Amino acid sequence: MKNYLLVLTFLAVYSCGETQQKAEMSIEERAKIIHEKVITIDTHDDINVKNFTDSINYTQKLDTQVNLPNMEEGGLDVSWLIVYTGQDSLTDEGYAKAEANAISKFEAIHKLCEEIAPEKIELALSSDDIRRIDASGKKVAMIGVENAYPIGIDMSNFEKYYELGARYISLSHNGHSQFSDSNTGEADSVWLHNGLSQLGKDAVKELNRLGVMIDVSHPSKEAMKQMINLSKAPIIASHSSARALCDHSRNLDDEQLLLMKENGGVIQTVAFSSYLNTEKHEARAEKIKEIEKAVMDSIGMASISRQEVMALASDERDAYISKYMKVRAIVDTKTKTMSNLPPAVDVGDFVDHIDYMVKLIGVAHVGISSDFDGGGGIEGWSNASETFNVTLELVKRGYTEDEIEKLWGGNLMRVLDEVQAVAKGIQKS
Repeated sequence: MKNYLLVLTFLAVYSCGETQQKAEMSIEERAKIIHEKVITIDTHDDINVKNFTDSINYTQKLDTQVNLPNMEEGGLDVSWLIVYTGQDSLTDEGYAKAEANAISKFEAIHKLCEEIAPEKIELALSSDDIRRIDASGKKVAMIGVENAYPIGIDMSNFEKYYELGARYISLSHNGHSQFSDSNTGEADSVWLHNGLSQLGKDAVKELNRLGVMIDVSHPSKEAMKQMINLSKAPIIASHSSARALCDHSRNLDDEQLLLMKENGGVIQTVAFSSYLNTEKHEARAEKIKEIEKAVMDSIGMASISRQEVMALASDERDAYISKYMKVRAIVDTKTKTMSNLPPAVDVGDFVDHIDYMVKLIGVAHVGISSDFDGGGGIEGWSNASETFNVTLELVKRGYTEDEIEKLWGGNLMRVLDEVQAVAKGIQKS
């Protein structure tokens, strides 16, 4: 009895001490502990193959938003590197050109993980791989395919991409593909398939069979609804936010969010300024554009549209982009010292979308993405080195360690596990 009372006394004292310790710990200290413990996964980071060479690569602190030094500094554990191809004509010639682009990006990612820095980063194909690689102290790379357009009409290419490491694929991007209508159809109400084509419906079945997550961030709402009806496994939106807070066709409305919950999927909230708060984004962008024009005028550089840049010959385009990046660096330096700029879209705006979706569909169906090096980045999370700031904001909002673990990657890994389990069942039968 005496021993029993001693144990109870010890537990009471220990519990009080632990509670007092937590009370004395600052929010930032608690956030740092949580950030170190959880696996942080960013599901969408674009790449340029020029940054995957022997002389210029992600082992260096490049001017890219994602690279290994930035990941290490910010505590970002897992980066989904993206095989992206823009939409072009639905012809054999278009498919062949797109295929070459896609394969070059697959090869770049493999080169990083297998030749350039195998001691620092490794390619994962499953949730178990993520946990094993993370435990080894290395960073984790995964591969997502943004736009199935390079697949062409040869369905065996889905398996080819799976073998190359693809673990999610979107059936369209900005423009209707041979598989699916795009969200961009909202602009003119012109649709190619009224959702999915027959090829697209077959693709859903094939992705289920292979164990590849279906990404609905770019396809149209009707295509997304058809995918959910057809899929035997949960789906994801790899980089989208809540349309109720920002009315952009790239975001999901409440009906879509509730469908994602019913499906068991996950929406990876995206840190893309114009998808989070259009009003703030446009007010600041307009002012920065004025500053940018003044800098360009001062060096005799013409300001041309993105479409005009892409239409330039390869060498001219590279030279223009290189010069423009120097302009951007000057503009960034200028804006840091200006106090009269409209406020930037920031981590608070980002977590507002997380809050909204968590309240509507539950914490088990929400995740995190940046779209770094593809237009993403906000004040406070402008590159991978600032990843901790997201965790800090979540702690400030009252999220628990368990909830933060789910948001930062637990939910995504759960979906990947379920998708791969469904595939095993299909393959057995």
